[in-house]
Amino acid sequence: MIVTDKISLPTEGDCQIIDITDQVRSRLKETGLANGIVTVFVAGTTAGIAIVEYEPGLAEDLKAAMERLVPRGLPYRHNILNQDDNGHSHTQATLIGPSVVVPFADEKPLLGTWQRIVLVDFDSRPRQRELVIQTMGE
Repeated sequence: MIVTDKISLPTEGDCQIIDITDQVRSRLKETGLANGIVTVFVAGTTAGIAIVEYEPGLAEDLKAAMERLVPRGLPYRHNILNQDDNGHSHTQATLIGPSVVVPFADEKPLLGTWQRIVLVDFDSRPRQRELVIQTMGE
């Protein structure tokens, strides 16, 4: 059986990290499925989904790492061609990716002790993000 659900979240951008683990757990429980996989996908090209240890130090480390890898102030072709300012956001999101797949058993995601599912919004402005939670299982 496959169950598809959506979550809508307001975000601030600028590498904001939002823990969505509890929302995914809740949606998973609502499916009535006991075992399978759950895919979490963000519909957008300036945000990503990741599994991290969600704590303030790591949030700052990730933001600093992304700024070192893909700095905001470079002359991105995207910005020039589209009169925009978020070329770095698109590139950073590409490095993280738009989705994760998590196995579950007994209606619970099989995450490690410190693992959390997060949405990372890299855009240069606030957005309303749409997440797709697709569960496959029995």
